[in-house]
Amino acid sequence: MESSAGVADRGAAPVPGVGRAGRDGRSLGRNGRRRRLGSRGFGQPSISALIAHAGDYLALTKPRIISLLLWTTVATMLVARPDGLPLSTVLWTCLGGYLAAGGAGAINHYLDRDIDSRMGRTSKRPIVEGRIEPIHGLLFGIALGALAMLQLAITVNVPAALLALGGLLGYVGLYTAWLKPRTPQNIVIGGAAGAMPPLVGWAAATGGLTLEALIPFAIVFLWTPPHFWALALLISDDYERTGVPMLPVVKGAAFTRRRILAYSMLLVAVTVLPVITGLFSALYLVSALVLGAGFLALATRLVRHPSRKAALQLYLSSLAYLFVLFAAMAGDRLLLA
Repeated sequence: MESSAGVADRGAAPVPGVGRAGRDGRSLGRNGRRRRLGSRGFGQPSISALIAHAGDYLALTKPRIISLLLWTTVATMLVARPDGLPLSTVLWTCLGGYLAAGGAGAINHYLDRDIDSRMGRTSKRPIVEGRIEPIHGLLFGIALGALAMLQLAITVNVPAALLALGGLLGYVGLYTAWLKPRTPQNIVIGGAAGAMPPLVGWAAATGGLTLEALIPFAIVFLWTPPHFWALALLISDDYERTGVPMLPVVKGAAFTRRRILAYSMLLVAVTVLPVITGLFSALYLVSALVLGAGFLALATRLVRHPSRKAALQLYLSSLAYLFVLFAAMAGDRLLLA
């Protein structure tokens, strides 16, 4: 999920000094000069430079976004198997999930490097500034994805590995490369990729999927549009300048705010369904209703009293909403086990 993350105009001229290559094929930084590891005697890189370089590669994986994705994975595992799971299964699933999502993030950095260079929010990314060669970032992402599939298949199970692969390919191929530069519905359709972690968690815990597994998937799927559109309202100028057809750019801010409210209402309605099916009990129901009321209040405020502050509050609160809602799911199942 983008927190966190195509180009409508991939053929546009690059920003001077960004995304270009020198005569020897190495990329150039924003100041037009090659970025190299700091050295200290005889051309050997210093320890601090190596640490900084490792940090740049870590940044390619988008760790802040992955943390929430991993929480939805773990919480769903507890929902699927409230009677108990080996800690090793949980840890291996988290590792594989991080590698898969991190690989998708790194490939996204590579594919979006031109658009990233023209957006204030992403202009300091490692590939954009030349701290990591674009091809190195791409290979790093592919390697992480391949390692994730192998590790999950061996240490967890094949269904979890295949679902993680589906999430990676969906984010990179469906969302970033195809939908994002072409349609304002990119985040709606592409949101399925960001909703894969709960399915991975369910498969990791049970060895397969059931109809009940679609409930946490649907919640993340419906949560993604209002969450991301709130962010898009804040940085719509960047998207307009770069030609990415995000909803506020194509349909306008007022339309986007109304659509946020509509999806928020649908989201809250869906969160009640698992109580009706018997998957959760009163503890979860109370949590879902209280959290849903707060979410709808913020979405309604954004429509009636539009402002950057209202959009920012909804965006940040949506992160807490999803975290606490999945905690309520896990807590409800564990208490009833």
